[in-house]
Amino acid sequence: MSYQVIARKWRPRSFEELVGQDHISVTLLNALKNGRLPQALLFTGPRGTGKTSSARILAKSLRCPNASDFSPCNACPSCEDIAQGRSLDVIEIDGASNNGVDAVRELRDTVGYMPSSGRYKVYIIDEVHMLSTSAFNALLKTLEEPPAHVVFVMATTEAQKIPNTILSRCQRFDFRRIPLRQIADQLGRICASDGVQAEPEALWMIARQADGSMRDSQSLLDQVITYCEGSVTLAKVVDVLGLTDRSLLLATLEALVNRDPGKILDVIEKIFRAGYDPKVFAQDLLEELRNALMVRLCKADAARVVDLPDAEIQALGEMAAPLNDEDLHFLFDMALKGANDLLRSQDPRVVLEMMLLRMAAAPRLVHLSHLLHSTGTRPLAAEPTAAPRSGTAVQAPEPRKAERPAADGPAPTTQPIARASSPADKPDVGKTSDPWFQFVARVKGSNGLLGAMLENTHLAETKGDDLVVGVPKKMGFLFDKLKDPENVRRIEQFLETFWGKRHKIEVRLVDSKAEAVTPKAAADKKEQEKKQSLEQAVEKHPLVRSAQDVFKTQIKSIKERP
Repeated sequence: MSYQVIARKWRPRSFEELVGQDHISVTLLNALKNGRLPQALLFTGPRGTGKTSSARILAKSLRCPNASDFSPCNACPSCEDIAQGRSLDVIEIDGASNNGVDAVRELRDTVGYMPSSGRYKVYIIDEVHMLSTSAFNALLKTLEEPPAHVVFVMATTEAQKIPNTILSRCQRFDFRRIPLRQIADQLGRICASDGVQAEPEALWMIARQADGSMRDSQSLLDQVITYCEGSVTLAKVVDVLGLTDRSLLLATLEALVNRDPGKILDVIEKIFRAGYDPKVFAQDLLEELRNALMVRLCKADAARVVDLPDAEIQALGEMAAPLNDEDLHFLFDMALKGANDLLRSQDPRVVLEMMLLRMAAAPRLVHLSHLLHSTGTRPLAAEPTAAPRSGTAVQAPEPRKAERPAADGPAPTTQPIARASSPADKPDVGKTSDPWFQFVARVKGSNGLLGAMLENTHLAETKGDDLVVGVPKKMGFLFDKLKDPENVRRIEQFLETFWGKRHKIEVRLVDSKAEAVTPKAAADKKEQEKKQSLEQAVEKHPLVRSAQDVFKTQIKSIKERP
């Protein structure tokens, strides 16, 4: 008898043997038990995850005369015929080679015939996305209203290529990539059953290369067993598959964590002596840095987010313990840039060498408060200050704002107006007690456009109830707008509303020598004073001054946090 490969020998024969697809097996079993199985099913997902096997298991469950709770016996002639692909009532069609409309028409003509035995006839269409548009159209009516004794199961790796008219007539089941731990455990059971000695680390390495595919992992195991002649070791797996030794990756990571360029040189020599592809090694290093960060963040629950052996998880946890998250992010960013450079380089070896040496010589990212503590530097001021959060800029205490008097009271007399209009008695721009400033602020709250124009004016002159609004010559473009009769009327109405007395307004261009301070200029000056006060407070902050002493540097710019 010819040799049967592991992938065929260990093909799952029941839903209980299906690995890593519990959401599929439970749903199908419940549908069978409750009589809710649809007549058209679509199995989609990555290669080697059990789509065709599940279709055959479903066919056995429907047709096996000895099934217990829809679990096939796998011993009767019906189960054996389905497993061997020779059953007359379970028709497997390759969509890639039977993708024309004629093949679908032939299928459509035969679905009406009753099964030769049992209650159901099952059609399994593999790689269904390969059917032509005409073939899909010919299949529509049959899928929508199939005979009661027919079940269609379609399998594909590319569901996006299937027309929506077909998808809407099927119940879709998405198969997932199988976790590495479950693949490694299954490979261990296979080796134990076949009497093959295998190191757990070797099985993990094989599972990693399968990319979530059970069939791929079994094919690789078959190849490795043939090479190893009965004893599967990690070294032999790395050798036969041309992979990166995990111990070399851990040694690289340890040298980077310790910032040890000498050990990095030893690692580089081993990489090229073993003939590893620099691009593959850079990608593996990126993944290992990611795993180190995840192990550091999740600690005891790390096995949930990283598919690694327990021994490697422990080693990564011990290496990442003295680091902080920012340092690992920094190393990852440098490795990512180096990996991108490798893709464009004509000499990948040189790029990989420089990338690793640059990472080994990279400065450590240390929290400022830890650095000050380690150097024995104390704050320069006696007053206590709160330490800033990690990764945030130092924020100085905001200067106290000048108290603002009430601005809502009307100005019933003209006496303060006369004082404000005098060039020799300009208002204090740091306060808002000037009646015209208050008036402009209230107008801006009611009419934003008019208030914005009045911000650039001042009260130039008062004659009883007649007021002259001065517009600086440099703002001459506002003069024509403000002297418009409609705007003049609005200003007079606002004056009467806010000051309780009717005034007559004249808008006049004012020479620069006679200009007074406008509300806009006052606000700008106040903002500038606030900024200067903030900058002085930051420069005098004890933590900032301590940092300057430690790093021997100076402040280039200061920005206020929002």
